[in-house]
Amino acid sequence: MDSKQVFKAAGFLILAVISIPANLLVCSAFLHSLLTEGKLVTTDIILCNLAFANLMVTFTRGIPQTLTAFGYRNLFDDIGCKLSLVCFRIFRGLSISLTCLLSAYQAIVISPASSKLALLKLQIPQYLMHTIAFLYVLWYALNVDVVLYSVSSLMNNTVPPYTFNLEYCFVIYPDYVILYIEGLISLFSDLVFILLMTVMSVYILLLLYYHSKKVKSIRSSDRKSGQTPETKASRAVVTLVILYDIFYGIDNAIWVYSLTVVRVVPLLSDIRIFFATLYTSVCPIVVTVTNPKVRNKVKLVRPERPVHTADSSLQAI
Repeated sequence: MDSKQVFKAAGFLILAVISIPANLLVCSAFLHSLLTEGKLVTTDIILCNLAFANLMVTFTRGIPQTLTAFGYRNLFDDIGCKLSLVCFRIFRGLSISLTCLLSAYQAIVISPASSKLALLKLQIPQYLMHTIAFLYVLWYALNVDVVLYSVSSLMNNTVPPYTFNLEYCFVIYPDYVILYIEGLISLFSDLVFILLMTVMSVYILLLLYYHSKKVKSIRSSDRKSGQTPETKASRAVVTLVILYDIFYGIDNAIWVYSLTVVRVVPLLSDIRIFFATLYTSVCPIVVTVTNPKVRNKVKLVRPERPVHTADSSLQAI
């Protein structure tokens, strides 16, 4: 393995090692809460689905990229390539849209009662599962092209023009017009959700700023624990959105450049996919640190250290 392959393998392996257990932890924490408490609040349902989407992004893209970096090439046949790539696109889109939904719902939760957004506070929980099901259908419809144009191998080992070379699969577009149209559809769908979640996050920050100004005069001994759960949750959501904007901003910038060249080199695809999957590792860490339910479940499974007393020490001697 040359140095480029070593860095690629190490990078994707680290992401997978972090992403899989961290997202499984988040999912299992919320499922445990569902079994013990009988229900999940709206935010928890969104976060659980987000963790599942992140987990599937790792399985459908992070793991194949890691295996490819270690020298494994023929991972899939044509059907396997189509399933792997379309599932990656669907769950990547779900990761974007669920983060957007999370930021929108958090903005609605902390909005003043007089706000027009407050009217949606009861409607979103009622139609939440319908919304998530619609997002699955939406992202499949937006990415059906990858089913049509992806293959596992090339004719005569020659990479034709307008091809995305993933090393284990290839997406071959017939001509530049179709590539450009599909690229714009993908870019536009990402930008709609990214802009919406950014607007919601700015709205959340403004609400938190005005709220902090109102309570500025009531600072007392409660400085460390004076933040409300809504404030803490809002800051966690804003953190996720900022990270998402950074990672997927780089992803989409490389995607736009890819639309301007005839052949996309594998290194460029690797960098783009690295940033596209980086969020799947960072997101569950932020959720674990900031969400009380997940944090409490981590404390429950943490083994207790034995307490050594004077008597036990004497007995040991």
